[in-house]
Amino acid sequence: MIRIGKIVATHGINGSLILKHVVGDATWLKKEHVLMLEMQKGSFIPFFVSGVKANNLEEYIITFEDINKVEAAKKLVTKHVYVDEAILSSFARQSPLLWIGFSMTDNKAGLIGQIEDVMQTGNQWLAKLTYQNTEILVPLIEQTIDGLDIKKKTINVSLPDGLLEVYLG
Repeated sequence: MIRIGKIVATHGINGSLILKHVVGDATWLKKEHVLMLEMQKGSFIPFFVSGVKANNLEEYIITFEDINKVEAAKKLVTKHVYVDEAILSSFARQSPLLWIGFSMTDNKAGLIGQIEDVMQTGNQWLAKLTYQNTEILVPLIEQTIDGLDIKKKTINVSLPDGLLEVYLG
């Protein structure tokens, strides 16, 4: 599963919710999809989408089966939302924000660690990882990315010479 966003608010009185997502496209979510909500740390509950309307590129107004009152919907606000990798396979290559939680391996240094966060600086994306107890930032640019496996949640890179040594001193 890939974390794609979170429920940020209720919408109306019939149990609709606003889902803020990081996919960067307003066409990926469909009525028949199942979204997994993290109700507690590590505990996921499936919710079946019964209605969906794109609000903009970052938000959907959604309704779930069996959630038809605002009181029930309020319990889902602030919950992180995950989706099966297969649904996002074509979009994940376009949005590095979906790579949070992926394992990064360098072709020389081996396993670097798990991507903890992704941020954009200007036109460049950076991945934040902890390598040998030190926080590092790795550029996510076409020249360094050798491979991306959505299903296995892995990214293979060829880091510029000396990048890791700069952080480790």
